[in-house]
Amino acid sequence: MCYIYIGDGMTRKEKAVDLIKEVINGESYLTYKEIAKITGYHEKYLLKLKKDVCEGTIKTVHGNTNRKPINTITEEEKKYIISLYKRSNASIRKFCRFYSKRSYSCIWHVLKEAGLI
Repeated sequence: MCYIYIGDGMTRKEKAVDLIKEVINGESYLTYKEIAKITGYHEKYLLKLKKDVCEGTIKTVHGNTNRKPINTITEEEKKYIISLYKRSNASIRKFCRFYSKRSYSCIWHVLKEAGLI
């Protein structure tokens, strides 16, 4: 999801939720079309947000925030790749074809981080 900040450090979603709450509480007379123009969301999504606000199930932070990706390379594997590359005299391309468990870019970044490239 793309987070665009609007004004006082708010994301689009937070701004949309605040505007929807104002409309629900009768504090504002904005239409959902106007809220859509302000926030950049589609009107149907705003109606879904309204439903979530009314039910109290609204979340402004993504559920996977602060979680480590499942395909992250482990420190153990990084050390293994570095030691294997140090012992070889092959080019990085040949080494990547030999060590086919990870992509070229993954291996390149590991070796770059270790100062071998």
